[in-house]
Amino acid sequence: MVNLETEPSSPFIQSQEHRPKSSIIIAEGIPLIDLTPINYKDEIITNSLSIEGLVKEIGKACKEWGFFQVINHKVPLDKRERIEECSRKFFGLSLEEKVEVRRDEVNLLGYFEAEHTKNVRDWKEIYDFNVQQPTFIPPSDDEQSFQFQWENRWPHNPPDFREACQEYADEVEKLAYKLMELIAMSLGLVPSRFRDFFIHNTSNIRLNHYPPCPYPHLALGLGRHKDTGVLTVLAQDDVGGLQVKRKSDGEWIQVKPIFNSFIINVGDMIQVWSNDAYESVEHRVMVNSEKDRFSIPFFLKPALYTDVEPLAELTNDRNPPKYSPINWGKFRTARMKSNFAKSNVDNLQIYHFKLSQ
Repeated sequence: MVNLETEPSSPFIQSQEHRPKSSIIIAEGIPLIDLTPINYKDEIITNSLSIEGLVKEIGKACKEWGFFQVINHKVPLDKRERIEECSRKFFGLSLEEKVEVRRDEVNLLGYFEAEHTKNVRDWKEIYDFNVQQPTFIPPSDDEQSFQFQWENRWPHNPPDFREACQEYADEVEKLAYKLMELIAMSLGLVPSRFRDFFIHNTSNIRLNHYPPCPYPHLALGLGRHKDTGVLTVLAQDDVGGLQVKRKSDGEWIQVKPIFNSFIINVGDMIQVWSNDAYESVEHRVMVNSEKDRFSIPFFLKPALYTDVEPLAELTNDRNPPKYSPINWGKFRTARMKSNFAKSNVDNLQIYHFKLSQ
């Protein structure tokens, strides 16, 4: 095992200003949103649980926090527990078995144990698969645009791994689309406004394993970042460790796990579409010195050919567009390149597309 205290040049060590504090702030007041109104329409629902109230709640959470938690989401618990069990079994395999499905600089999907965030190596191992297969790759005159392959690499073990992943993906994708309808309504848009962006989506699910780390004061399971996609639906175990940078004061606060809930993060593309009405939130993952931690984020992402820009309905002379168009395929390709090695240059961010006002 790497000894971070005797190897100051270790790629895992965070710079002084980004190391975790010894004291942890447990978040108070994080929006917890009950999705009963959209999932159990035939039952008697009180006024406080009306869809109109739900839309307002989600809009407020997106604007003030950039994330929230949901309950009564209708994702079957047995399907979640099945993929969680398969995740544990997969990461419990020998490294030799896991690297049989290791991703590389050509195929972006599969197992990987050396990912970097903000040019610092994360204390974790992952497995990625795309929800929609095959991934639609649009024709392009630019040979550098989509030079990657997007083919799922399924391991032989556990035997039910693929089935468990695909069944769970179907359910959590439905939840993501329901949430996008509510977010659209909260912005004053028609519920289906975003749907066409996902006809050939590049959404993926990631299985995360954060092994115990004896140096939680030096390393992070996942360094500070914002999610590049549209929306993240995160299932985390009861160990916890997710921290979010609170917008009101810039403090890192820990999100306490709630049984059978999901954490929802606003991504960069919603920030651009909404013209900064809703902002993506910076977050990171602490390591635990004694316990393994597992989590499963679903990342809702548009088609590679999508040009993401502020929506016409949300801009006018008083609120002009704040971003130039961002081609999602080129943006994602540029971002993925930074995951394989340490670099002296920050990776591409949406602020690089910001227009001067």
